[in-house]
Amino acid sequence: MHEAAPLVRVIEGRSSWRTRALSALLRLTSRRPLLQDTDIPALRRRYEEIEARHFPVEKWVVRNPVDCDGVAAEWVTVPETRAERIVLYLHGGSFAFRFPNIYAAFAARLCRRFEARALLPDYRLAPEHPFPAAPDDCHGAYRWLLAAGHHPRDIIVVGDSAGGNLALVTLHRAREAGEPMPACVVLLSPAVDCTFTSPSMVDNEAHDPVLHLRNLLVLRRHYVPLPQLHMHPEVSPIFADFTGYPPLFLQAGSSEMMRDEAIRTAQRANAAGVHVELELWPETPHVFQVASFLPESAQALDHIVRFILARTGWETATSAVPATLCRRPAE
Repeated sequence: MHEAAPLVRVIEGRSSWRTRALSALLRLTSRRPLLQDTDIPALRRRYEEIEARHFPVEKWVVRNPVDCDGVAAEWVTVPETRAERIVLYLHGGSFAFRFPNIYAAFAARLCRRFEARALLPDYRLAPEHPFPAAPDDCHGAYRWLLAAGHHPRDIIVVGDSAGGNLALVTLHRAREAGEPMPACVVLLSPAVDCTFTSPSMVDNEAHDPVLHLRNLLVLRRHYVPLPQLHMHPEVSPIFADFTGYPPLFLQAGSSEMMRDEAIRTAQRANAAGVHVELELWPETPHVFQVASFLPESAQALDHIVRFILARTGWETATSAVPATLCRRPAE
C-alpha cells in the first residue's frame, strides 16, 4: 500500500479566450433539462444528425467497421499507423449518446502522435440497453483484441467521461478473469461514481457549462434502473479494488462537476499501489481535450503523449514533446 499522495499537477493560470467562449456557448446549448419521459433515442438521433453536418472528419482519417465477436466497432487508422500499436478508445455520452465523428477525430489525433490505430467499440446504449450491456461490449472488445494476438503491452485504453467508467470496469473484469492488463490507461473526466456523492457534484454545478445534476439523475435511471446497484463496482468503479491495475493518467477540469471523481480515483489507485498521475486544468469544460481548436487541448494531448510513450516504450518520429506542464495556456 502507498501512503504517499498521488502525483497531482494543477495547471496554473486562466483558460484561453477560446475556452471561455466555448464554455459560454456550451452553457447555452448543453444544459437544457431532460425529463424522465424524454425520448432519449430520438434525442440521440438528432444529436448525431447535427454532428454529421457540422463535424466532418479529416480526409486522412480512415474508418473501417469491424465485428469484434458480436460487438460492433470501427478501426480508425492514419497515415502514420503501425498495426501492432492499439488504442482502445471508449467514448463518453452518459451511457446514452454517441458522437461518432468527434470521437473518431480525437482518436485519430492520438494515433498520429503514437503512430497507432484505434479501435472504437460502438457499445450498446441506454435506455434500450441498460447495464450491463455497455460493460459487456467494452470487455468483449478488449478480449477480442487479446484473442487476435495483440500483445497487452501494445494496447492502451483511453476513456472519456462514461468511457472512463467503462475503462476501469474493463480493467476490473479483466483482472477478475485472470486476463493480462493493457500497458496503461488514460481517463478524461471519468464518471466513476453513480451515487453522485462527490462534493464537486454540488460545489461545481453552477460553474460546469456542460453537466447538470438533474440531467445526470435522469440518465442514471435509464442506465441503472435499480438503485441497489449504484455501488456495484461495475456500475461505480470507484468502489472496486484497484490492486494490480496498470498505470493511470487522469485529466479533469478544476471547475467541472466530475473533478472530485478524478481526484478520488487517483487516491484509490495510489492507495492500491498503482502508479497514477492527475492533472487539473483551470476553467475547462468537461472533456475539453476533444476540441482540437483549443490551445489547452493541444497541451493536454502533449501531456497524454508523454505519459503513454514513457509507459509503452514506443518510439515515434515526434517523441520529443514540448514541455508545457504548468504553463499558462496561450491566448
